Amino acid sequence: MPSNEGLISLARRFRVLIAGASYGGLSAALTLLDLSRGQLARFNYDPETKPPQHHIPVDITLVDEKDGFYHLIGSPRALVDEQFASDTWARFVDIKALQSPHVRFIRGSVSAIDCQRKTATILDSASRTTREEGYDFFIAGTGLRRVFPAVPQSRTRDAFLAEVRKHTADVVNARQGVVVVGGGAVGTEMATEIKLLYPQLHVTLIHSREHLLSAEPLPDDFKDRVAALIRETGVELILGQRVVDTTAVEEKTGRIWCLTLADGRAIKAGHVLSAVSRCTPTSSYLPPQVLDDEGHVRVQPSLQFPSTIPNASYHFAIGDLAAWSGIKRCGAAMHMGHYAGYNIHQLMLAECVASKPDFQELQEIPPMIGLCLGRTAVSYHPVDGVKDGEDVLASMFGDDMAYKVCWNYMRLSEPWQA
Repeated sequence: MPSNEGLISLARRFRVLIAGASYGGLSAALTLLDLSRGQLARFNYDPETKPPQHHIPVDITLVDEKDGFYHLIGSPRALVDEQFASDTWARFVDIKALQSPHVRFIRGSVSAIDCQRKTATILDSASRTTREEGYDFFIAGTGLRRVFPAVPQSRTRDAFLAEVRKHTADVVNARQGVVVVGGGAVGTEMATEIKLLYPQLHVTLIHSREHLLSAEPLPDDFKDRVAALIRETGVELILGQRVVDTTAVEEKTGRIWCLTLADGRAIKAGHVLSAVSRCTPTSSYLPPQVLDDEGHVRVQPSLQFPSTIPNASYHFAIGDLAAWSGIKRCGAAMHMGHYAGYNIHQLMLAECVASKPDFQELQEIPPMIGLCLGRTAVSYHPVDGVKDGEDVLASMFGDDMAYKVCWNYMRLSEPWQA
């Protein structure tokens, strides 16, 4: 760990309020912790970058509805594998990198912010009371509201594990097989994970369009390769058919479901999972004038609010909540969190030592994606094209749907040091 000797300590103490403590929010907080004590940000890989010469006191408050960091990428496996699930949810109090006297967590939600006054209204889940919290800088990183089974609906680790046990039992006991409806990223990964973990089950994936991932701006050869790989896992794939009716039928062996497709076909299943995308931005607490028509935050390349907003330079939005190019991905969220933390530190320096901020600015992000499909993976990048195989699985996801990749990238196991 680099020495802090020679650092110039500044008396001004800054308050940073971060709404959302997932990939983006944690990356922003960790960047600020590193820079505030005169170290390079852990996400910096530019050998030309020099560490800060000033120690800036920072107090960071993270507000999140959950009691811990949940590895969202791992949902397709976590919700049908209790052992794996227990590793994908780490309570904030158990994450060593965040055990700093300058970091505190509030389990709750931000219900409103006042950009002019730089205050936030916070609903505390534990006390069920509302408080007003002042800040010097604010980061909106609450992401999208996703429905089950794309993400668990639990807010605590214990409730999450109970949710997993119930969901796993529903899948395992589905003697008539499992049907997954919706062939987006979640549906494709969920169907193949269920087939991998429970090969005795008949698994069917139904998608209403002729190509999987039809909502994403990806080339057809990628989508066709995904379809071929899914079929190779033993999952039955039905494309171009909408489910027009789902009816519960009581039989001697228990309840089953009868699905009627647009072409008249009837399919029976012991359990049905809807993976149809229904994601909405969690931006209702933000001023309407910062939002686009879909509810995402219009940001500058520095990730600051539009300049027409009062105190725009002190307000940032990151991750899935930000209106920016590219497919919504956890990697992009961590990248944005790093940039927001860095740019806030630049503004702190500018205020304390009258320097000019040198911002990190986002470039356009082209469509790119990686999917974990059982024992293999497939990826697309505009430079590399379509790739698949066990080597892609190993490099992108490892053996745990990228849990260790993300955890180690954020260095969450490293104890905080003053």
